[in-house]
Amino acid sequence: MHTTEYFNDMMTRDVMNDPHAYYHKLRAHDPVYWNEKWGGWVLTSYNDIVKVLRDPAGWSSQRIKYLGEEMRPGDEIKYKPIFDVLANWFIFKDQPDHTRIRRLLNPVLTPVALEKYRPRIQEIVHSVIDRIEAGKQYDMVKEFSYLIPLTVILNMLGIPEADKDRDDIKYWSEQIGVLFFIRADEPRRREIACEGINSFVAYLSPLVEERRQNPKDDLISLLTQAEKDGVLSRDEVIATVVLLVFGGHETTTNLINNGSLAFIQNPDQWELLKQNPALVDSAVEELLRYDTSVKATVRWARYDQEVGGKLVKKDQRLLLALTAANRDPEIFPNPDKLDITRNPNPHVAFAHGIHVCVGGPLARLEAGETFRIMAERMELPKLMANVLEYQPAIVSRALNEFPVSWTTCPIAHNG
Repeated sequence: MHTTEYFNDMMTRDVMNDPHAYYHKLRAHDPVYWNEKWGGWVLTSYNDIVKVLRDPAGWSSQRIKYLGEEMRPGDEIKYKPIFDVLANWFIFKDQPDHTRIRRLLNPVLTPVALEKYRPRIQEIVHSVIDRIEAGKQYDMVKEFSYLIPLTVILNMLGIPEADKDRDDIKYWSEQIGVLFFIRADEPRRREIACEGINSFVAYLSPLVEERRQNPKDDLISLLTQAEKDGVLSRDEVIATVVLLVFGGHETTTNLINNGSLAFIQNPDQWELLKQNPALVDSAVEELLRYDTSVKATVRWARYDQEVGGKLVKKDQRLLLALTAANRDPEIFPNPDKLDITRNPNPHVAFAHGIHVCVGGPLARLEAGETFRIMAERMELPKLMANVLEYQPAIVSRALNEFPVSWTTCPIAHNG
């Protein structure tokens, strides 16, 4: 029997390292659980979570609005960059602003539209793999996985891909991520996020202005044209670029890391992929379900309403545990088993409804090409640590370090 103290503390080392066991126990105990320590309801049932995600009229996504209400008088001035930039992220907006901004991006982020980037993504994956030497230890977090999606999104936006630019942008992105996604236990997370936002905005502002004057075939030019057309403000252009960089690489980096670890722990599934490369799309879907990069998302009640037999009062918040939904045994047979042939696989790794992740098709393409080329050119790496630690966060699923080594060099690429 687990105590209330156990269920209320979502930040313990055990929960960080194995959230699946925690959420299985919580779902069995109470699938709509009031977590006193977190100050809201935690949902773990697939059907309850999907019901909320499908109802934007009943549940708000305006995270910055509620953050402002939680702050002390004067904090909005102290943390002005958060409210100037992150409040303009369309993922934190409700209708109609959410759709107004998202509508601009939907056409260029469909699977069909993204096909033109496939050759460039393949080049990037091959270039990262080409660096691998047999017998040398690598941290996949810092020396492999992030290089692929970050280089891709910079290319799509039209931001220079030089090592210094990329490294600076990665650092600023990590600072911003401290606020919501990475270090929930960091007491200076708001100050650190402001530093990252200020540095990133200072870097982007002249680039955005230059692209407004001299448009190119890239996403920044698409956004600056929307500014000219009166659809976006300059603040929204800057904020959307910041969001695309942050969202366009952090979660896919973690997908590649978590997926690689899942294959190391389930080598039979890796061999199945090597023997049947056509399974790569199905494999990516299963990796998304099995150990998703985004463990949870948050919603706020617009009015008093019932969820799973519990009364949720107006303005109370819900933690929608996507990780729990993706291993709900009522939906997924043998939910703790990695099965790259799983079908159907209605996971909610990218959420659901109007707020389904706009970058989902890009993440699928990047991860698919990464694992396909890895399986084609490489053996499974050897894990070089007995214990892996995850960043202390309720929302994201990210390894601190992922030390690996390959016993053989990658097969040469003749492309």
